[in-house]
Amino acid sequence: MERTFDSYEEFWPYYVAMHSKAATRWVHLAGTLTGLAVSAYGLARGRRRYAAALPLIGYGTAWPAHFLMEKNNPATFGHPAWSLRGDARMIRMMLAGRDRELGEIAAKWLAEHD
Repeated sequence: MERTFDSYEEFWPYYVAMHSKAATRWVHLAGTLTGLAVSAYGLARGRRRYAAALPLIGYGTAWPAHFLMEKNNPATFGHPAWSLRGDARMIRMMLAGRDRELGEIAAKWLAEHD
């Protein structure tokens, strides 16, 4: 059954909970940053097709992490826009050294909803 949410702020803790394992979050970070780097490189060289690297590498690394590590479906499948926003927020928090806080948000949501 697909979960429904009335706002992004209501969705956010669920999104983090779908990334409850630090390894999953780090795979997301690595895939997204690699996709951004390849896209930026290609665009700087005038190769617009490299822009496709961001979604291909980003999702291509993140989705298997969900299936193999988290044993869940990516939140993107049911909530694509909010998931993209959530991914950006999660990565910003990780880059700011706040990964432990993400783990706490995930644990709290899972404890309340399992």
